[in-house]
Amino acid sequence: MQISFKRHSPVKPSAHRVIALWLGHFRMSRWYAKRFLHPDVVAAYDYIFIWDEDLGVEHFNAEEYLKLVRKHGLEISQPGLEPDKGLTWQMTKRRGDSEVHKITEEKPGWCPDPVLPPCAAFIEIMAPVFSRSAWRCVWHMLQNDLVHGWGLDFALRKCVEPAHEKIGVIDSQWIVHQSVPSLGNQGDSENGKAPWEGVRERCRREWTTFQDRMANAEQAYFESLGFSINNTARYPTQM
Repeated sequence: MQISFKRHSPVKPSAHRVIALWLGHFRMSRWYAKRFLHPDVVAAYDYIFIWDEDLGVEHFNAEEYLKLVRKHGLEISQPGLEPDKGLTWQMTKRRGDSEVHKITEEKPGWCPDPVLPPCAAFIEIMAPVFSRSAWRCVWHMLQNDLVHGWGLDFALRKCVEPAHEKIGVIDSQWIVHQSVPSLGNQGDSENGKAPWEGVRERCRREWTTFQDRMANAEQAYFESLGFSINNTARYPTQM
């Protein structure tokens, strides 16, 4: 067994070869992962954990978690989330009556298709776990010039098939999001707007930029195969 980690990782030595990246904010961990965790470099490892720092792990056991990942055939996953505040997405909420869930119900109008994000094939970016093969795809999606990383969670489904079966949330091993202040609390007030409002506006602009890049990449890919497409599916940007 081999393991590498940053800061205090909840991932203990196990029968699996794991890289655990445990940094203060997704922006930092994404930069580190893009710079140092190229798929060829980490090809000897079975799973890649890239987690935010503000997570309580008292109810999390990595060995048991990975047993369930393998049992349920998950390539991209996260532990169930037991937040100390409200949730953005129902998909990541821990369920007390199951080991794993791969699908959920959201607010009316949020899911154009029941097997597409955010009702299925979806996890958040605060505590993702990637298999070796999934990471080889996800690594190419990381965009270090986009500070907040919005949109990546909706695009993860592009890396596994069928995504609604290969992406899921482990309920019986869960974490607590402690909501430590992050980039949303930084910045200066401008034009009468609170700092968090400016951050939120940038997040939405970056999400649109990420969508455009994904759409252009998909179009180029299909055209390289001799197919012609007018547009690709986009995701909701209102939160």
